[in-house]
Amino acid sequence: MNIAILLYDGVTALDAIGPYEVLACMPDADVHFVAKKPGVITTHTGVPGLHADMALSDMPAPDIFLLPGCPDPSHVAGDQETIAWVRQAHVTSKWSTSVCTGALILGAAGILAGLTATTHWLTHEALKDFGATPTLQRVVRQGKVITAAGVSSGIDMALFLAAAEYGDDIAQEIQLIIEYDPEPPFNAGSPAKAPKHVVESLKEKFAHLAS
Repeated sequence: MNIAILLYDGVTALDAIGPYEVLACMPDADVHFVAKKPGVITTHTGVPGLHADMALSDMPAPDIFLLPGCPDPSHVAGDQETIAWVRQAHVTSKWSTSVCTGALILGAAGILAGLTATTHWLTHEALKDFGATPTLQRVVRQGKVITAAGVSSGIDMALFLAAAEYGDDIAQEIQLIIEYDPEPPFNAGSPAKAPKHVVESLKEKFAHLAS
């Protein structure tokens, strides 16, 4: 199974790396990082050495493609070559997926119109610009389109994919081998659970993303 994970300068590393670690454990999975051109990618936090091994043109029809997000994906959503690849890949894909604000790239390609979708909670309202209905669910499946909420939810989505393709036992084996059993020190992983002052502080700091 050919799997393409899009990379671009400014990408949030965990959006791509988290799902990669799950998907690469699936039987017969052939996972590649793809970009407009192969080479080193600069992530938004400066993670060194993240490398695209294939150009978009090298994998025009992946079985699964995944679009990771970044703080502001407008430069990707507005890139004609990238959006053309997303649209073309969606025609033949078995699964078309996104993590975090990667959903806005799916939206820019016209893939979310009429669907329910999720993205990072700070940018939920932006989904409406693409004809989608936003939801706070962590992972949302609409036919072959799967969107995941912010950053870490990409791991959950990848486990969902593993179960859909190979069954619950394989997905649980992968979950166990990566020991994905999160017990964070704070119950602040969603706006519904985080203290109100923390939510408001982030809204103020990232108001430009919601506008």
